[in-house]
Amino acid sequence: MTKHVFQPKISIITIVYNGASLLEGTIKSVINQSYSNIEYLIIDGGSTDGTLELIQKYEHDISIWLSEADNGLYDAMNKGLRMATGDFVWFMNAGDHILKADTVEKMVAACQPNTDVIYGEVMLVNDERAHQGTRSELTTQKLPAQLNWKSLNKGMVVCHQGFLPKRSLAPSYMLDNLSADIDWVIQCLKQAKVVTNTNIVVAEYLMGGISKKHHKQSLKDRYAILAKHYGFVPNLWNHFMIVLRSLFSRQKY
Repeated sequence: MTKHVFQPKISIITIVYNGASLLEGTIKSVINQSYSNIEYLIIDGGSTDGTLELIQKYEHDISIWLSEADNGLYDAMNKGLRMATGDFVWFMNAGDHILKADTVEKMVAACQPNTDVIYGEVMLVNDERAHQGTRSELTTQKLPAQLNWKSLNKGMVVCHQGFLPKRSLAPSYMLDNLSADIDWVIQCLKQAKVVTNTNIVVAEYLMGGISKKHHKQSLKDRYAILAKHYGFVPNLWNHFMIVLRSLFSRQKY
């Protein structure tokens, strides 16, 4: 009897807007993967800086691409989710890279057919692509050995660059909250029964982002999301612990 080989389709989605200087490296990290069952989508917000020409340069390696105006990052991510057809979805946005050419192959090999969420560590890089350390090394929020929805009661412990839920579990992103990624991860994990830790670094994350540029609003939005999922009093206590932790640790990121 021939042994069945677990080879789920992985939908990798790249969101970009006027990111021509960042996009090519992201594209190459995806299309050079040794794993073959990949669907690659690029959702562009109507760029005017040469991004569209770059997409067209690689369009024979891109499954689906779209270039039109949108209502921001999370609106574009929702478009990608609606267009994806894979078993798992993975957001690898402009400036982010899959770490190595065999990374997806290794991630899939770590999973079972009943896996609902795949996750791994992420390496933070600066504008020169120099490795600064993993997220667990540079922040007070360490990646758990066994991730579940309660793991996020004090904030984000996993980057979306290291988080692949089944598409069937993935809800739409909130459009009016700068910390919508936390809500999205929690909702995915609440539905997940089998969560697989790959125990490898899976991606490079370009430091920065919307939530860092609008830090105060991001903190308010995060507080509202965590109160919704974990309750008012527990969230109040957890945020007290977050403040204490920040006073006694020097966060580099």
